[in-house]
Formats: sequence, structure tokens, C-alpha cells
Amino acid sequence: MTPNPEPSPPPAGRVILVVDDAIDTLRMLCDALALEGYTVLVARDADEALQRFDIAVPDGVLLDAVMPRMDGFALCRQLKATPAWSHVPVLFMTGLSETDQIIQGFACGGVDYVVKPLRIPEVLVRLATHVRNAHATRLAREAVDVAGMGVVMLDS
Repeated sequence: MTPNPEPSPPPAGRVILVVDDAIDTLRMLCDALALEGYTVLVARDADEALQRFDIAVPDGVLLDAVMPRMDGFALCRQLKATPAWSHVPVLFMTGLSETDQIIQGFACGGVDYVVKPLRIPEVLVRLATHVRNAHATRLAREAVDVAGMGVVMLDS
């Protein structure tokens, strides 16, 4: 039997922002992301997340929906409404599992939605896929912006 191929590792320098008010979740995700080669930024609430974005725009965001003051849905809407940040894929990771809550996560701009308790290997594969796709899309958009014409881009 041939083993399933492992997903390709993230390119060096990929930065992920993890936004959650639960310390245990932050610790678990930070450890797993670091082992995968990501640089990890942490925020405990929406205000801290926005401060992190002001310092460095991450390549992806893992975002809890339930947080004090501003919830993750409102934060995602704000990120997507900011042109310099709108390209960053946001993956919700939350205990909210009702269909209308999941729909709300996608409606506010999330690209994926995983329900807690988290299955870390699944989260990592989903994240890597969305980060890779967002990077390829951004490169293509930038190539068109620079050249003023369509360009075909191949990604290894």
C-alpha cells in the first residue's frame, strides 16, 4: 500500500495570526504551527489582532468567533473591509456549530470554518491550502497590476 503523500510544508517565512481568548487553545495551536514551520503571532481579542495587523500583515488568520468585546465575525468584516488586509484568508475555529453561525462565518469573509474541539492535523492542512491559494492569487493579481495584462503563473 502506498502511503498518502504529506502536504507540502509552508514556504519559509509564512506568518499566521492566531486570535483566541483561551490560553490552552493558543498554546496548542502555537506549538503545532511552529512545528510546521510557521511564524506565529498571537492575539487574545480583536483589539490585539488589529494591533498585530498594524505591525505585520500575516499570511493567514485562525480566528475564534466568541471573544470579549468584538466577536470574531465583526473582526473578520473589519479585516475584509480594509483593502491592505482583505487578501488574508481567515479560518474560523469555534465551538459555534449551528448552520446559521457557520453561514455567518462565511458571509463575513471567512474562507473556512472548523468546529472545536479542533483536530489539529485537519486545521493545519486546511490552513496550508488556504495560505497557498491566497499567495498564488495575490501573485497573479500583482502580476496583472504591474504588467497591465494577463499573466499565466505556475506554482511548484
